[in-house]
Amino acid sequence: MFDQLQSLEDRYEELGELLSDPEVVSDTKRFMELSKEEASTRETVEVYRRYKDVIQGIADSEELLSEKLDDELQELAKEELSEYKAEKEELEEKIKILLLPKDPNDDKNIIMEIRGAAGGDEAALFAGDLFEMYQSYASAQGWKFEVMDANITGIGGYKEVTIMISGQSVFSKLKYESGAHRVQRVPSTESQGRVHTSTATVVVLPEAEEVELDLEDKDIRIDIYHASGAGGQHVNKTASAVRLTHIPTGIAVAMQDERSQLKNREKAMKVLRARVYDQMLQESQSEYDATRKSAVGTGDRSERIRTYNFPQNRVTDHRIGLTIQKLDQILSGKVDEIIDALIIYDQTEQLAKLND
Repeated sequence: MFDQLQSLEDRYEELGELLSDPEVVSDTKRFMELSKEEASTRETVEVYRRYKDVIQGIADSEELLSEKLDDELQELAKEELSEYKAEKEELEEKIKILLLPKDPNDDKNIIMEIRGAAGGDEAALFAGDLFEMYQSYASAQGWKFEVMDANITGIGGYKEVTIMISGQSVFSKLKYESGAHRVQRVPSTESQGRVHTSTATVVVLPEAEEVELDLEDKDIRIDIYHASGAGGQHVNKTASAVRLTHIPTGIAVAMQDERSQLKNREKAMKVLRARVYDQMLQESQSEYDATRKSAVGTGDRSERIRTYNFPQNRVTDHRIGLTIQKLDQILSGKVDEIIDALIIYDQTEQLAKLND
């Protein structure tokens, strides 16, 4: 493990030199790749350097204790040694987690699709609540949140909405959100005060760069048509809506949110690339699961993952048995407690497998 850490530190120092090289700075693509690599290794290197300092501190304290000291200095040295040993254990656990196999998509931006599912208008309204929750969370994280396409219902909810979320390590935090989200509440249209159950589905797709997935023109059918539904005066007057179909997989993406056909086509291509890339990941899931099966994995999109119970102000994540009585705060975007718990649970499972 320490050979691995030393190699990582050596590489980190090498990256620092490369990133100050004028030749690298002038090559934007290479500079970005090396910057990402440096950022992804920074925390591990910092923890390893602190670990080395602590080891040295333990050695120095033990050497002091072997000498003849007065009682006060002896007590100080013992206290310092005890603190160093406690920190050493903490750092060792942190290093184990930092060295766990990393999901290659963790640093990616995402395309998120939210759809109202079972429950009609109430499901669409709940999809809108989830949309606002993720929008607030993204804002708190300093991420860019861009609506790519939306199908809005007459009462203000979403039949479906597609969002691009960009920033640092977006997929690593939101990848566990894929699945069916269930809501239990009294709809505004319910005159008898009965609690109804509705669902909305969330799909989180890692953004696929062109260099990772090159979709050939011959494999894509392009259909241009008039936009329909809410969208302004251009609706049904300009053929700006675009549908792209990836012929080998049958995956289709329609986009009509923009007035410009070109912009709709660019957005549709981003979503199409992400969906095709995601299908490739799903197809290799069985091999992936053979080495790393997780209760909070990103495989089954139809799985009911979470319940939002309004009468009891309660949110329950069924995968890890977590219940929090803060539904109002969570829907306002304060979902860190759930996301952090999912990450820790996943890491703990991985560590347990390594120790088996």
